Amino acid sequence: MKQQLIVSGIGGQGVLFLTRVIAQAAVNRQMPVLTAETHGMAQRGGTVLSTIKVGDFASPLIRAGQADVGLLLWEANLPVHRSLLRAEGRLLVNAAGAGEGQRIDASGIARDLGSAVLANLVLLGLAIRQKALFCSAGECETAIRQLAPVKLADQNLAAFRKGLQG
Repeated sequence: MKQQLIVSGIGGQGVLFLTRVIAQAAVNRQMPVLTAETHGMAQRGGTVLSTIKVGDFASPLIRAGQADVGLLLWEANLPVHRSLLRAEGRLLVNAAGAGEGQRIDASGIARDLGSAVLANLVLLGLAIRQKALFCSAGECETAIRQLAPVKLADQNLAAFRKGLQG
């Protein structure tokens, strides 16, 4: 089993936490995993791109046209990072309204839950519901419990489950 994923967003959206959750799910399955991050700006608001390769790969970088799945937390990054996806790759976007890819208003759902930074886990829930990733809902929940601060675990799990429900 091999899968190449990109996670795209802006600083403060939880791109790196989402990357860690997906990578932890792979580790828990005892699958090889490589990750890399590119930060457009060190401050909140700059573009952040994270790559995840699950399976037997030599490098964490993903070339144009090679990603199987794209998780975009910031719709405005679509023109910048779309070229990384294969023609038949799965695209999941945090956006209200119609457009390319499978969409969910993850930011709106997260705000309703009391924290806009939970959009990353709502989008992860959508990806699992759409069977776009190598892992299951239960494996993601385990990884979230392992990585989230104890006081935030329930809120993180609630966001993930909202994405699962749609």
